[in-house]
Amino acid sequence: LPSLVSHRHLGWPPRPAGPHEARADSKHSKQHDRAPRQQKQPFARTAIADGGRLTEDPSPTCFTRGRISSWTSININPLTRRTQVIIQADMRFSALAFTALIGPSTAFSTKSSTPAAVCNNKLRMSTVAEPETATNPLLESDGLPKFSSIEPSQLTPAMTTIISTLESQFSGMEDKLKGQDTVGYDDVLPELEKISHPLEFAWSIASHLNGVKNGDELRAAYEENQPKVVAASMKFSQSKPIYDALVKVQDSLQGEESKEDDFVLGQKKRAVEKNIRSMTLGGVGLEDGSPEQIRFKEIKMRMAEISNSFSNNVLDATKAFGLEVTDPEDVEGVPESAKAMWAQAHLQNLIKEEKDEGKKKELEATKVDASAGPWRITLDGPSYLATMQHLPNRELRKKIYIGYLTRASEMTANEDGKGNNIPLIDETLKLRKELSGILGYDNYAELSLQSKMAPSVESVKDLSDLILEKALPAAEKELAAATALARETGGEEYSEANLPKLMPWDVNFWNERLKEKTFELKEEELRPYFALDEVLKGKFHKVEICFCTGIRRTQSPLLGMFGLIDRIFGIEVREASGEAEVWNKDVKFFKLFDKESNEHVASFYLDPYSRPADKRGGAWMADCRGKSEALDIDVPVAYLTCNGSPPVGDKPSLMTFREVETLFHETGHGLQHMLTKAKVGEVAGINGVEWDAVELPSQFMENWCYDKPTVYGFAKHYETGEVLPDEMFEKLKQQKTFGAGMMACRQLLFGMLDMELHSNYDPDSDETVFDVQRRMADIYTPYSKPVDEDRFLCGFGHIFAGGYSAGYYSYKWAEVMSADAFGAFEEVGLDNEEGVQEVGRRFRDTVLSLGGGVAPMDVFKQFRGREPNPDALLRHNGLA
Repeated sequence: LPSLVSHRHLGWPPRPAGPHEARADSKHSKQHDRAPRQQKQPFARTAIADGGRLTEDPSPTCFTRGRISSWTSININPLTRRTQVIIQADMRFSALAFTALIGPSTAFSTKSSTPAAVCNNKLRMSTVAEPETATNPLLESDGLPKFSSIEPSQLTPAMTTIISTLESQFSGMEDKLKGQDTVGYDDVLPELEKISHPLEFAWSIASHLNGVKNGDELRAAYEENQPKVVAASMKFSQSKPIYDALVKVQDSLQGEESKEDDFVLGQKKRAVEKNIRSMTLGGVGLEDGSPEQIRFKEIKMRMAEISNSFSNNVLDATKAFGLEVTDPEDVEGVPESAKAMWAQAHLQNLIKEEKDEGKKKELEATKVDASAGPWRITLDGPSYLATMQHLPNRELRKKIYIGYLTRASEMTANEDGKGNNIPLIDETLKLRKELSGILGYDNYAELSLQSKMAPSVESVKDLSDLILEKALPAAEKELAAATALARETGGEEYSEANLPKLMPWDVNFWNERLKEKTFELKEEELRPYFALDEVLKGKFHKVEICFCTGIRRTQSPLLGMFGLIDRIFGIEVREASGEAEVWNKDVKFFKLFDKESNEHVASFYLDPYSRPADKRGGAWMADCRGKSEALDIDVPVAYLTCNGSPPVGDKPSLMTFREVETLFHETGHGLQHMLTKAKVGEVAGINGVEWDAVELPSQFMENWCYDKPTVYGFAKHYETGEVLPDEMFEKLKQQKTFGAGMMACRQLLFGMLDMELHSNYDPDSDETVFDVQRRMADIYTPYSKPVDEDRFLCGFGHIFAGGYSAGYYSYKWAEVMSADAFGAFEEVGLDNEEGVQEVGRRFRDTVLSLGGGVAPMDVFKQFRGREPNPDALLRHNGLA
């Protein structure tokens, strides 16, 4: 059933009116009150009203020597208030002429009743019933979102209209199902998809924009409408007629032989099973009007509200922080790219704060000096990581570290407590425990695991302990080596007498110095080879000269990440920016084509850069349009969102290697959504995939960042075109396992802290969530205890504002499968092109194609021929 409550944003300029915005409302066109439009097109009014012959051209490009004989209008869509207008006209009066008369947004189709030489032709036009009211773009769910014309003010009217229609249609469906003795699959889930689609589509746009284009007006609209959406979602999940019908369908699918192939039938069974489970966990078994049902609904409403507030608080705290640095000694040794980023941030802040328009224009024309500063360090991802790794001043590093860890806590909140996530965390954990009890579970973790691969909390702990046994000794050795280097080269402030152990804000800095010393390679040396456009598409030109004609032909094979997708999956990615409206000028749009058939199979948006003013941190993939036979959607569309290093000055976006890995990671998610062959919307793409398996394709794709043919497809110096030197690539590969022990322990801590908070922790006890954090750190990171100021949980959006509650362990669970999956390529030999392509096609036909239509363990066994084991994971991490 529709999962409508998500956490991402909406806000923009209105669409400017077209030059010919005359619209029809009934038998005759409704006249505009504004005289200028009547004066511009009097002939158009006469022609439409009287069926007269046109005697002058409305535009130089239109055919106008035609005659309109009749026209009618029929209201056909209560959601969009669009009107279908049927005009009987001479064929010579073209659709282009009608566009000039009616407006550029009019949609046309032609229908002829006689052969091609016909003179009478009917043009069907969809236009708007009200002459002065533009169609709300959030009501148009039959194509890509119209981002350039969406405004926050449109959200409430859209939700009101959509939900009203949905409730009416849903009630009618319930009444129909109550009266049916036999119910078939097509009577239920396909109909539910159709009913819920307008709401899912509109709300997903609002959620997406809430994450990438945040603003006060949008926030207010989003918060106003979220309770309505949650209430609508609960009507679906708690509908007993729907539940009873699904149980009947499940019985019929299990008990009858089907003429359909196994995959088609399997999709239906999985979709029905998923919905029955979802409704059970959604409270369908609670008695109507009972105190338990009433309280359950209250909890769901409040949890959605808290989740949104949590995200907003983190975003606000992130963008409110800025540390000005003016002394060049404080940034000595910092990479030029980081200093340029900070200098740019300082200038942008001056422009933002300047009230005088004249001075603001002067500032906008200013060119930053990365070497001279001043600099402004912020808490968005690229800035924060650069600080922790490269800023030599310990006190400044500490300020940034504490600033990051105290975001949205009591230390950064307003005097009235607004912006503090601690009360929200406490309330969330209490509500989740209470909700679990209402449904008959001992704790929220037990409830959460009902829809995951892991059978129990103990099984999650067993895997974590297995990895910890190998990772912890490695982590302690890594920290000891970094500490030794700090003592040796860091000066008196790092002496054992002054600093008994490295503090958390020291560890990344000295790890980076140790990595540079060990491999004689600095991250800054790599960045010029990782320009975003080249990472995506590569740069290679082959010139051929035909000796017969002397004609030079230049070929540009697709390389980079897109070249990898072409090579192993048989999918060509073509840029199509300009063919879809976007929410920011930096957003790119791409289309995917099957190489054999040249069929357009999918599309995606890429939003690559950090924008701390209105974009939340992290990286994610979300679906814009999902594949669905019921909705006649055959081309799925994805959003890929990153927070990478933006261009600075004349330089393009030069990525860190970790940002390259992140781009590959999110693309893996996108490929599973886009290359699905499942046609049942509930299990197509990432839908219906168990949460602890959904990271398989994403983490699988990261492995290719260490594959030489892949890397050499894009690692070209952005200025000289020089290929990444072999010795640098070899060092890059060797760095893969550097710090793997501490990284693994960190991930295990996050996963088991999440699980502990949702299983054994009692939120009504005297123990605080930060006490739990320290207790779990004693087990998983005993070498690095949290400092007193540590409020990491206040920014842990994965489990308090995302879908990872009692599920963060999924990264490690799925990494076992992703490492083992990549092992199949290693076994045939990464230099065996034919073998790699064969295994790649098999990966596409299983992991990427089957979606949630087949259980993930069965999908893996179809690809690998056996169940996964953790050996490959330990080997890839250097922990075997």
